[in-house]
Amino acid sequence: MRILIVKLSSLGDVVHAMPALQDLRAMLPDAQVDWVVERGFAGLVRRCEGVRRVIECELRHWRKSPFAAATRQAWRAFKAELQSERYDAVIDLQGLTKSALVGRLARLTPQGRRYGLAGPTEGSSFEAPARWLVDVAIEMPSHVHAVERSRQLCARALGYALPQARSYGLRALGQAAPGTRPVALVHGSSRADKQWPLASWQALGRRLNEQGYPVVLPQGSEAEQQSAQQIAGALKQAEVWPRLTLDLLSDAMAGCAGVVGVDSGLSHIAVALDLRHVQIYNFETAWRTGPQQSGRQCSVYACPTPSVDAVWQAWQALADDGAAP
Repeated sequence: MRILIVKLSSLGDVVHAMPALQDLRAMLPDAQVDWVVERGFAGLVRRCEGVRRVIECELRHWRKSPFAAATRQAWRAFKAELQSERYDAVIDLQGLTKSALVGRLARLTPQGRRYGLAGPTEGSSFEAPARWLVDVAIEMPSHVHAVERSRQLCARALGYALPQARSYGLRALGQAAPGTRPVALVHGSSRADKQWPLASWQALGRRLNEQGYPVVLPQGSEAEQQSAQQIAGALKQAEVWPRLTLDLLSDAMAGCAGVVGVDSGLSHIAVALDLRHVQIYNFETAWRTGPQQSGRQCSVYACPTPSVDAVWQAWQALADDGAAP
């Protein structure tokens, strides 16, 4: 059985779709699964166990200059790769017009079907045309976690019982360096209203240093680099990481003792890697995107933002793996 997953972006959404693929592997072990994704996330998807082929697209880039010769050439190459095989099932896990159109472009076997969402779930993005571009539109509970929505959609589309065990299947190739492992502070977010104050990051970093943990700070933009440098400048043991691709960043994070981060794609990678992790929320949306594992991961919410004490208490309450000083 050949299955095509369509989940184009963004980083957190891509990570949240990974457990659905692990369910497929467990329940349909002979299935071959391909995944269409934006090029910026392709390296990470290749680290997900069970993906046979990653089909890269650049819809975000192409729409900026749709009539340019380079765009037309890239589109033809993408279309040729997408249509090089026929699929028994095409599953649109995103529910947007663009993802449904990509699914519509894929070729089916004579008995093949395209599956997708019948409507929005609470807090999710959904566009009505997506319902009419699939052959089978599946209703989901309105109040459902992003991970469980993808898992349930795949299970109902392909007719298997949802496994109790949940796994992301995200492989990390890095190994922890000798000595005390650092704690990564994921301070950056594409949305300013999801961020935590710099003074809070500095106070948390000092507490971690006092407990014996060095601090590392990932960054993916000029603004994040400046913030990282400001946080590091207030600490005794801190390092600002260079800008890394997502697969290499995952390797680096896997070598950490844990992660404290805002609601962002990198924090969701920390969850997928099963790291000790505290996720900071300024909005009451952790039920929809936050950590689901108990014991090693949790979320902390307050409005306008959680206090340093609340985040610190949550960090101390989490079980570690024996790597703490």
